[in-house]
Amino acid sequence: MKKQQWTGWGPGAPHAEQHYLVEPRYLAGGGDIRHVSEFLRASGWKDKSKPGGPLVFDSPDKSIRVGYDPFTQPGGWTISGKATPGREAWHAAFTRQVPVEIVAGFTDALTLPRSAHAPNVWAPLQEQRWQTEQGQHFTAMSPDGGAWLQFHQSKPGEAHWWAGARNEHGRIWDANFTASTPMHLVQAFSTALADPQQVMRPRGNVPPSTHIRTTSVSVRPDQLSAWQQARVTAARATTWARNSWATTRPRRQAPTNPYTAAGGRARR
Repeated sequence: MKKQQWTGWGPGAPHAEQHYLVEPRYLAGGGDIRHVSEFLRASGWKDKSKPGGPLVFDSPDKSIRVGYDPFTQPGGWTISGKATPGREAWHAAFTRQVPVEIVAGFTDALTLPRSAHAPNVWAPLQEQRWQTEQGQHFTAMSPDGGAWLQFHQSKPGEAHWWAGARNEHGRIWDANFTASTPMHLVQAFSTALADPQQVMRPRGNVPPSTHIRTTSVSVRPDQLSAWQQARVTAARATTWARNSWATTRPRRQAPTNPYTAAGGRARR
């Protein structure tokens, strides 16, 4: 284990608390669910949770629901999208030990405009040297063999996405997406899954595993709060800009049909 001051948050100070930077991120454990929930709240999602019950958020247009239930087995995250014209309903599920940073890769993408580029689920994994294998199921495996993403097709018409991670103690989490899940969301997940950046966990919340590498850092509570607030502020700014554009952009006028203007009737 290495020990250092994390220069990204400045030097240590009195009352600093010990945290750990953990890699690979897919073995870091679940983390603080507010990393996901507060971003959704700041993005204008409606908190439908009941006191003492599971976490529930609805998108502004009520077409997508995100839930987190720690009270059932196996428990964890569920995300469901309603059917829309041209798209089937879809469903995604993450067990509780999926790191929140990887869950957020998926849920953050729900709040952002879709890229004009065609999605490629495998590209982020291949860029990080994950090995791909094409057989009955197309699979990408991390270089250390600790995590994978697979497009699982048992027979025509029956397919789903499946991801997971394992350490020396066995499999520690699973994620599943129906085949109808929008591809750009699965790509957002694969990007977060393969991201080599370390994630932070407080002392006592690092999973016991010889397969992870940790770096000890000293962090003041105000520094940690500022980092968390920066993420929320970014979500609010993006939401404000999107809503502002939607309400202030000039409306296009329908082109005038010369025949209609002359009193004739336009043919349909």
